[in-house]
Amino acid sequence: MIIPPIGGLGSHVSGAAEGLTQAPTAGHAEAAAVGQGAGGAEAGEATGGASSSFGTELTEAISSLESSQQSAAGASQALASGTVSDPESAVTTVEDAALEMQLAAQIRAKATEAAQTIFQTQV
Repeated sequence: MIIPPIGGLGSHVSGAAEGLTQAPTAGHAEAAAVGQGAGGAEAGEATGGASSSFGTELTEAISSLESSQQSAAGASQALASGTVSDPESAVTTVEDAALEMQLAAQIRAKATEAAQTIFQTQV
């Protein structure tokens, strides 16, 4: 079993209707860029790649988080009802969604702490 890095989280399970087969979702690179630091948009501009605003990156990361939470809810329902064909895949989906939520909470806490530090800085 391959464990993906926390920032990228690999591919997600699409849902119980497809027999819980893994399918990549859009926005993993953006979610990883936001998860690895607030400099994701600046790094794209510095390397000459396609740049997008931090707000766009954040919106895509939140969208990816929401879709993973929805797929985890579907997988857990299928697991509870016994209609899942691959229980290991369902459990992996739920654990991936839990890890993504923990990562998002940690990023939010660090961002809040950084903003409070900036506001308390005397000029």
